[in-house]
Amino acid sequence: MTTVQLDGDQTENLSCSAGASRQAFGDRVFFAVLTGASLIAPLILLLFVAVLAYGAWPSIREFGLSFLTSSVWEPNPERERYGAFPFIVGTLISATLALALAAPAGIGIATLVNEVLPSRLRGTARFLIEILATIPSVVYGLWGVFVLAPWVSGTLQPALAKPLGFIPVFGPPYEPRNMLCAVLILAIMVLPIIVSVSLDAIRSVPASYREAALGLGATRWEMVRIAVWPPARSGFIGGCILALGRALGETMAVTMVIGNGRRISASLFAASDTVASTIANQFAEAPSDLFTAALIEMALLLFVVTLSVNVIARWLIRPAARTGARP
Repeated sequence: MTTVQLDGDQTENLSCSAGASRQAFGDRVFFAVLTGASLIAPLILLLFVAVLAYGAWPSIREFGLSFLTSSVWEPNPERERYGAFPFIVGTLISATLALALAAPAGIGIATLVNEVLPSRLRGTARFLIEILATIPSVVYGLWGVFVLAPWVSGTLQPALAKPLGFIPVFGPPYEPRNMLCAVLILAIMVLPIIVSVSLDAIRSVPASYREAALGLGATRWEMVRIAVWPPARSGFIGGCILALGRALGETMAVTMVIGNGRRISASLFAASDTVASTIANQFAEAPSDLFTAALIEMALLLFVVTLSVNVIARWLIRPAARTGARP
């Protein structure tokens, strides 16, 4: 039997080779784990779509595209007919009006925090704004029921109806829980999103832009208008679209204050309904399989729309995030 003896250099080379082999194996395992983890989110999204599409198929097969354009909602056992048009309109109106209220306020607050407040107060202001985003929807809903809705019906509605009641938007019917309550509660809920994203967009604008504007003799307001807002515009738009996605899908708070009226009304003081509130109110008491399928089809529609809106928003705010925050 022959015994081979290795000198010190050969032993060291073998040890290094074994270590490199183990490291390469570990790298391959780590890469495989990360690849699998990165596929989880897309697979979950595809699973959601597949499950919703399967559940909604009876409604899709029965009503086709008329489901999106019909205003009939009759759970009659003899002849069931369902159309989501009033709920789609209610969703679009509430989300759009809420965004119209929240967007100017959010961009203005972000500008105030970053450009006007002393630096020692900016962190506190941002913390307080972010706290608003962590409040549960049901808390907003309860506040809307006990504070906002009574104020709207008892104070705001008479104040607007008396001089402007001839305009359909401010005319009858006057109901205690209505579209305006939903719009206001949604505006408050999406405001922190707009402020937070707008702050990031404003902070990403290089300080040299501000210095150049001030050096040319611009006032602070002119500096903000010509040197800060234009470069941050894509971030503003992305934040607004992100807030729109939140407003479209909001359920609990809207359900508690909108009044659940299955109709399209020109008045902001009339009870209305949204896709999300309809699903929340009626899914547990669905009288038939076709009724359930109609609700699931609305859920599928809402899922696709909100997902698309969020993807667009992320794409728009990506340049500001890639640039990075600058003082």
